[in-house]
Amino acid sequence: MEVNFVDRTTWLDARKVLLEQEKAFTKERDKLSEARRALPMVEVTEDYVFETADGKKTLSELFGPHPQLLVYHFMFGETWEEGCPSCSFWADNYERLDVHLAARDTALISTSNAPINKLLEYQKRFGWSFTWASTAGNSFSRDFGVTFPGKEVSDGNGYNYKETTFGEELPGVSAFLKLDDGRIGHSYSTYGRGLDILNMAYNLLDLTPMGRHEDDLPYPMSWVRRRDQYGQ
Repeated sequence: MEVNFVDRTTWLDARKVLLEQEKAFTKERDKLSEARRALPMVEVTEDYVFETADGKKTLSELFGPHPQLLVYHFMFGETWEEGCPSCSFWADNYERLDVHLAARDTALISTSNAPINKLLEYQKRFGWSFTWASTAGNSFSRDFGVTFPGKEVSDGNGYNYKETTFGEELPGVSAFLKLDDGRIGHSYSTYGRGLDILNMAYNLLDLTPMGRHEDDLPYPMSWVRRRDQYGQ
């Protein structure tokens, strides 16, 4: 890594130029957020039932007392013994945010295809407190574009709104709104790099001179380990 040392005045001039770019980006991001909120919704009519630590719950019940629900689709297949290292990395970053989101009328949960007993055991291992629901036995993960049994794509609906997929289990986030009459609307889902905004560790690394420094790795997140496996 080459370093270009300059005097403080030269650095400050360059920093001010970048600041204008950052301000423009922030304004564009605000416009993008407005456009996201303006998307039309699709009514969810499937009667999904999930397994939770508190027994069976419908999608409506997962909202709790809130009108909004965010679901992190956590990669943990039905036959897997452990959750995905990358999703575990993300979970470390959104852990305990549910309390703050609840103050803005929003519930945040995770869902996975693994049986609930495996999810709760894995959750205990890392000390996570968020609600985790098992989708085993329903089509929720398939319907919202994160599970592709046999890596098969139906009707051209692949991962991240493409016609293909590169795995059977993949991550994502979906947003839902429950109306006063009980109807539920699906407003938004994002996948792939769209999940970066949830990961504070990545956002902090982006502030550093070396950044994520993943360019020379076999694939970008090959360095990521489950929190209790670094150094092994």
